[in-house]
Amino acid sequence: MNRRTHRRQPIKSRVFRDSEYTIPLFTFMGLIVSKAGLGRDIYEVMTMRFRKVKGGIGMATVGANAVFAAVTGSSIASASVFTKVSVPQMMAQEYNPRFAVGVVAGSSVLGMIIPPSAMLIIYSFVAEQSVGDMFLAGVIPGILLAIAYVGAIWFMGRFTPNFVGGRVVEDTEWMTGREIASKTLPTLGLITIVLGGIYTGWLTAVEAGAAGSLVALIIALVRRSMSAKGFWDALLETGHITAAILFLITAASIYSRMLGLAGLPNQLQDLLAGNAASFWTIMLLYVLLMLFLGTLLDTASIILIVVPLFLPLAEALDMSLIWFGIITVVGAEIGLLTPPLGISCFVIKSTINDDRISLKDVFMGALPFAFVMLIVLFILIEFPILSLALI
Repeated sequence: MNRRTHRRQPIKSRVFRDSEYTIPLFTFMGLIVSKAGLGRDIYEVMTMRFRKVKGGIGMATVGANAVFAAVTGSSIASASVFTKVSVPQMMAQEYNPRFAVGVVAGSSVLGMIIPPSAMLIIYSFVAEQSVGDMFLAGVIPGILLAIAYVGAIWFMGRFTPNFVGGRVVEDTEWMTGREIASKTLPTLGLITIVLGGIYTGWLTAVEAGAAGSLVALIIALVRRSMSAKGFWDALLETGHITAAILFLITAASIYSRMLGLAGLPNQLQDLLAGNAASFWTIMLLYVLLMLFLGTLLDTASIILIVVPLFLPLAEALDMSLIWFGIITVVGAEIGLLTPPLGISCFVIKSTINDDRISLKDVFMGALPFAFVMLIVLFILIEFPILSLALI
C-alpha cells in the first residue's frame, strides 16, 4: 500500500502566505489573458490544423483549451470563452449540438488541472504542500487528459459518427507563418515564463504569478485590447474572486481544526484499518464520495470538505500528498460535468444563448467526457509517477 514517492512538509505559515499572494496574481493574469483574446487566437490556429479530420474542430477545441488553461487556470473562463468561439463554428459545420457543447464542457475542466490552477492552490494550503510542487505535478496529468479527450473524439468520430456529426472542410485557408507566430508566440511566451520559471527554480509560485501578470498586461496593451475601464474591471473581479477563495480557505482551516478536535479522521482510520481495507478499497471509496459530492457542491467546497477528513489517513498510509492532491482535484472536477450542479454546463448554457440547445443537451454531451475523465483518474491512481515525475 506504499504509494509514497515524494513528500515535503512545508511550514504552514509559508504555505498560507504563498496562497494569499498566489491566488490574486494568477486570477488577475487569467482575466487579462481572457480580455486580450489569446484564447481565440490559439483556437484559430488549432482549427486550421484539424479541420480536415472527422471531429477535427472538437480536437482543436481541446488543444486550444489545454493551452488556454496554462495561462488562465479557470474552468469557468475556458467554458465561457470557447462557448463563444467554438460552438457557433461547430454548429455552422453541422456538428451535433450535443457534441459541440459537450466538447467545450469536457475540455473546460483542463483549466483546473493544468497549472496555474486555483484548485491546486486551495489544496496546497489545506494539505500544507508547496504551490510550486502542486503546479508541476499537474502538468503531465493535464496533458494526459487532453490527449485522452482527443483520442475519445477520434473514437467517437470513427464508431459513433452520428453523435459527432459535422462535415470535413476540404478548402481550408492556411495562415502564413507570420500570422501563426503572431497568434501563438504571446501565449507560448507567457507559458514559458510562468511554468518555465517555476520548473527551473528561477521563480517561486508567487514570483511567477507576478511576472505572468505583468507580461499578460503588456501583451494586452500592445494588442490594444485593454482599456482603462477593462483594467479596472479586471482588478475588481480579481478582488471579488480572491476574497471568496480566501474566505473558503479560512473556513477550511476552522473546519480542519474542528475535525481534529472531534477525532473523526482517527475514527475513519481505525474503521478502515479494522476492516483491513486495501489501498484500492480506500481509493474507490474516496472517488465515490467525491463523485457523489460533485452532484451537489462546487469543486472548491468538495476539496475543503473531504481533504481534511482523509488527509490523516493518507499520511498514515504513507501516500504522497502531492499525488493525493492531483487525485483529489481530478476527482472533484468530474463534478463540473455531472448534474444537477455541473457548473461548467450551466455556464455554457447561459453563454450560448441558443434555444436549440437545452441544459439537458449540455449534460448529455458532457457525459462521455466525464467518463473519459474517470478512466484517466484511475490511471493516475495506479501510476503515481505520472503526477510526481517532474518534481
